[in-house]
Amino acid sequence: MILSDFDLRSYIAARRLVVEPFDEAIVRENGLDLRLGDEVCMLVESSDVFDPYSSDTDVSRFYRCWRAQEFVIEPHKRYLLTTVEYLKVPPELMAFVELRSTLARLGLVIPPTIIDGGFEGQITIELQGSTFPVKLRAGTRFLHVVFAKVSSPIERPYSGRYQGQRGVALPRIPL
Repeated sequence: MILSDFDLRSYIAARRLVVEPFDEAIVRENGLDLRLGDEVCMLVESSDVFDPYSSDTDVSRFYRCWRAQEFVIEPHKRYLLTTVEYLKVPPELMAFVELRSTLARLGLVIPPTIIDGGFEGQITIELQGSTFPVKLRAGTRFLHVVFAKVSSPIERPYSGRYQGQRGVALPRIPL
């Protein structure tokens, strides 16, 4: 069952679903529009092999990160971005993450992304550039998150390596 705006407001009011900071404007008909944070990490082209199984791999060599209120997404480049909002998802919910349709119509793309029941943190999302440069601003509603109630509460809620993340979370290795 997908939660409506009424359901979402009820979950938020009861503090079952925590959204901080909360702004009523992000509540949509069947989801929440999360806003773009000011942290950006662009994946750097390299011929070096990234070994996700080695704790000796210097992850930061493969990313160029900065903070900005406004930035340009270069054509065909890949970025990691974060949300303004910090979420705490109860174990009876999960969520599907989509790019807002206006941004998708500009040719921007995100991979299929799910938020697990029990997850807590800001969302780090990969974004692939369009065929032309696109300017984005921090604070823009950029992700549409659709919450669904699972058939029964999750027995082992998410407690993985990205639990509690703030800002852009680079890959945590080894796998």
